[in-house]
Amino acid sequence: MLKSPNLSWIQGRHFEYKAKQFLQQQGLQFISRNVSFPVGEIDLVMKDQNTWVFVEVRFRRHDNFGNALMSVTLNKRKKLLAAAKLWLLKQNENIETALCRFDICATTGNQFEWLPNAFSDYDAIH
Repeated sequence: MLKSPNLSWIQGRHFEYKAKQFLQQQGLQFISRNVSFPVGEIDLVMKDQNTWVFVEVRFRRHDNFGNALMSVTLNKRKKLLAAAKLWLLKQNENIETALCRFDICATTGNQFEWLPNAFSDYDAIH
């Protein structure tokens, strides 16, 4: 018997879709979503002209325990970086030479924030 998706999964897909729409309105090109590797997952892969954009999408119903942006921990950044490295290798590219950045699209309640270039690969490992 198939399990039905839980509410957090449905909400996650909804906010990924909203983030994708927003980024496309900003001129970014959609490439892929929910790219999963054993080391981590990339919510959205976009392209901003010649730059690969790896997007983390976060949602929190309220900010009682910190807003959605604050939920992107050092560990999460490390996982995103590791997944981005593998994704780039599959494209015959390298994190050291490819133009890429890490963006965050965070929604807390009804407040949406987009942080282009939210952290660098150096920030992700320190």
